[in-house]
Amino acid sequence: MIEAIEIKRKMYFEFENAPYHCLEVAVSKPTARGGQTLVRVKMRNLLTRAVFDKTFKAGEKFREPDLDTIAASYLYGDDDSHHFMDQQTFDTVTLDAAVVGDDRQLLVNDVMVQIQRYNGKPIGLQLPPHVELTVTSTEPGVRGDTASGGVTKLATLETGLEIRVPLFIAEGEKVKVHTETREFAGRA
Repeated sequence: MIEAIEIKRKMYFEFENAPYHCLEVAVSKPTARGGQTLVRVKMRNLLTRAVFDKTFKAGEKFREPDLDTIAASYLYGDDDSHHFMDQQTFDTVTLDAAVVGDDRQLLVNDVMVQIQRYNGKPIGLQLPPHVELTVTSTEPGVRGDTASGGVTKLATLETGLEIRVPLFIAEGEKVKVHTETREFAGRA
């Protein structure tokens, strides 16, 4: 059992029969005698992906969720689901498009991900810090554009994701994209 006062950032715990991921935590200690220590947690429900704040008393207890992760590589996606190959058993693991969400714009063949499972059922995925994507279309960089202060241009990547890239990036080049911020992170 985990006490509320022991909850740390990026920790997993079970609340109301659902797994949660702690995004931020703040402890407020009482100033008066007899006051209770409160723990304010910004948390994400791993089943619904909803994010909200909740305040707990320091002594409240939570179970550790039955969570595990498996290494998998992306195979392909269709209209309503995405398919991955488990690297241990070589079985196909399928995630609904709603679970993958906007992360589908970062998925290309053979990218390695971590699939989270709760009670054996796949509920989400963790991407690597960077993915490599090919630029499919972008305007050519024109000499003199830097004088206006706009040193980046818009580029469309192979998955349909649009990001800002430096002027020297051309069509057909591979670029690294930071998976959390969806920003240019360098040439691949």
